[in-house]
Amino acid sequence: MSELTLPLPQPSLFLSPLARRLPVLYQAAFTQPAIDNHAHPLLRASARDVLPFEGVISEAEGEAQADSIYTIAARRAVNQLSHLFKLDSSGTMPSTTSMDENAKWERIKQFRMKLDYDALCKLSFNAAGIHTILIDDGLGGVPGGMASKAEGYKWHDKFTAPGRSKRIVRVEVEAEETLRSIFASSADDDFDLLSKFEVLFKKKLSNLADSSDVVGFKSIVCYRTGLDVSLSSAEKEKEDAIEELWKSYHSNDGRIRLAHKVLNDEVVRIALTVAGEKGIPVQFHTGLGDTDIRLTHSSPAHMQPLIERYPGTNFVILHASYPYTRDAGYLAAVYKNVYLDFGEVFPFVSSSGQRDVIRQMLELTPTNKILWSSDGHWWPESYYLGIYQARLALFDVLADIVIREELDEGAAVKIVQDALYFNSEKLYRL
Repeated sequence: MSELTLPLPQPSLFLSPLARRLPVLYQAAFTQPAIDNHAHPLLRASARDVLPFEGVISEAEGEAQADSIYTIAARRAVNQLSHLFKLDSSGTMPSTTSMDENAKWERIKQFRMKLDYDALCKLSFNAAGIHTILIDDGLGGVPGGMASKAEGYKWHDKFTAPGRSKRIVRVEVEAEETLRSIFASSADDDFDLLSKFEVLFKKKLSNLADSSDVVGFKSIVCYRTGLDVSLSSAEKEKEDAIEELWKSYHSNDGRIRLAHKVLNDEVVRIALTVAGEKGIPVQFHTGLGDTDIRLTHSSPAHMQPLIERYPGTNFVILHASYPYTRDAGYLAAVYKNVYLDFGEVFPFVSSSGQRDVIRQMLELTPTNKILWSSDGHWWPESYYLGIYQARLALFDVLADIVIREELDEGAAVKIVQDALYFNSEKLYRL
């Protein structure tokens, strides 16, 4: 782990009374190498400008994206990226003192686009101290979509410890590929589509789980039909749904989007069964997301019956379930097979909101079951902001707890080390 260049705090933190009072905790927060337990690929250099850079600070899309630069979280990210790029001290760009928010943001965008892409990636990762990345490479997984413009997961090894990047398999993408292969060779009078799918999909996941590079599955059922996954579905309902998909496939040039609740629920149940047999975790997107999500169906509280039905499968609740963090913390506290990830709130949520998320997480969640992630995707700066802000928030919250004499400094250091590294190392058997 010593080969990594670890992040340096912003200058103001050197003067922090907390840093002077708790130097061991401060050092741990900013020098502990990290395992990123949930992230996505970076774009290829040739595709670096195909998406608006505003996506690095917000899940907003379309017209709403223009407003994202006016959030407190975005303004903080501008300051931190200016520090990373040494803009105010380099003399190559105007100072931000008299600039409005739009001008500050445009300054960041202009500067990063002038940088060689490999240099931009190295700069972001050298300042991050990320040792290992577990990559869900199914983001934008529609054939010909954004996934085709992204680097493969192994490519990211050049910025972390060699050979350490691993794969998280997005099960809905694999299910759609399985359906396409079945539909492409099926006749109009094929009445056995459902059983073919269930057999082939389970076999596909089993084979993937046997790969040394696959360390977990992930479900985005939260996006598709909600987290209230049923424990069983009637065969007739599943047959009708797959027939509807078959018709859609043939009338839409082979395109498939799995968004039929009975089939989505079946995909989740098959994935949980295989994961339990193979001893790998299943990650679930929960809470914070774009407009595809129905917020009322994104709380992990909906998953309680599912968690009880599959006690031999480990569930990883992603993104601190923001704004349902307490729901997630409760589940992680009372079920042995539930772990809580606290990613994506960095950098989408303000610093005070991030600290509140960590406080709420620590209200109930056992500290050996919390996992950090960046949810880094497309842009290298998303990884930098994801880890840097997490380090700041962990230090601030734990320092406050130590000062209140509810925890000693050594115990707080252990929590930092476990949350950033050792809990993920153990859960994913790295």
